[in-house]
Amino acid sequence: MSEIARLIVQLAVIVLAARVFGSIFHRIRQPQVIGEMFAGIVLGPSLLGLVAPSIMASLFPLTSLKYLNALSQIGLVLFMFLVGLGVNPRELRKHGHAAVLVSHVSITAPFALAVCLALFVYPRFSDSSVSFASFALFLGAAMSITAFPVLARILAERKMLYSGLGTVAISCAAVDDVTGWCVLAYIVMVVRAQHGTSRLWLTFGGSLAFVAIMVLAGSRVLRWFLRLYEETGYLSDNMLAGILLLVFASALATEWLGIHLLFGAFLIGVVMPKKRNFVKYLTNKLEFLPSALLLPTFFALTGLRTSITLLRGSVLPCILIIAVAILGKMGGSMLAARLTGMSRRDAAGIGVLMNTRGLMELVILNIGRDINVISPALFSVMVVMALFTTFMTSPLLEWICPTHSALAEAPRIGAKGESSLDTVMLTG
Repeated sequence: MSEIARLIVQLAVIVLAARVFGSIFHRIRQPQVIGEMFAGIVLGPSLLGLVAPSIMASLFPLTSLKYLNALSQIGLVLFMFLVGLGVNPRELRKHGHAAVLVSHVSITAPFALAVCLALFVYPRFSDSSVSFASFALFLGAAMSITAFPVLARILAERKMLYSGLGTVAISCAAVDDVTGWCVLAYIVMVVRAQHGTSRLWLTFGGSLAFVAIMVLAGSRVLRWFLRLYEETGYLSDNMLAGILLLVFASALATEWLGIHLLFGAFLIGVVMPKKRNFVKYLTNKLEFLPSALLLPTFFALTGLRTSITLLRGSVLPCILIIAVAILGKMGGSMLAARLTGMSRRDAAGIGVLMNTRGLMELVILNIGRDINVISPALFSVMVVMALFTTFMTSPLLEWICPTHSALAEAPRIGAKGESSLDTVMLTG
């Protein structure tokens, strides 16, 4: 079989599996993306490799994975742009000290606990080729992330996106995303500098300069696309191609600076104009290919990297990592929400929602695997943690905040009152 024929077969199998498992999980009131994540695990050595190793070896030979990886990276660049596009800094200011306190505690609590847990995990999953500081910092960042798009999808499906609980949770998740990616950017800089692939001072200084240029000058240039849209009601194919070129250029800039290409894509999304109709228009134009084809390809690659057999002898560390992840994220968020005056039920709801990790966790874990901060065994453990903490969100939320209660609390918002946050549902 030729390489192009094999690639087409691989993509067909991946899309089919993603659709099938996405539909199954949707029927049990889980976001479709959870099913797509599970489909990736099924296609890997954890299931297909155990049941039919010859079929897996024929379908996904190691020499063919570089093509799938290239496609998945393009999908992640577009996905991170859409995630950044859904983050509106002005929206974050509306919820005052509640969102600020909860978001910061939901980052610092799991981060601190993860650094302490690293003392136990590091000797079992790493060696001297990775410094303890880099390992602990990465583990902390991976524990601290919240899946902003998946959380938005869960809230939307439960008609809670515009409720008081939903708006605070979305704001906290957006702050978590921005802060978490900044922390991860620093970790990647340090690790690459230690391995001699970049100079720390050049990476750090260049990154600060690039962010300043994007925020101060880049945002003004990008408003030109908004003016064109407002004048005509649409953007031509040339204009959409221009936006894609800028996204790729920003991604290449951060890759060249020694961080990671996904940071550049996320940053340009954040600084794009945030007019509701404009954001929704761009999302509708750009989200189909990543969500239907390229992200399932990323899930498949993650599944091919994940082997449940590597968990043998790692049951205790796996349980500890899951427990610490839940305690730090859910517990810290609940405590902070109570301190802001929220009721026990709302505080518990915030804690459950902030514990959602989903796709963003897999993105971070794959970055850690690519820069060799985490081993294949720890990668598999962390993937299990991501799936477990994301899967538990919907049933726990239904128990704490029943659908009929959430609907009673949600204000009636028509087309004119839609928030720009509804665009992120499409990427979830």
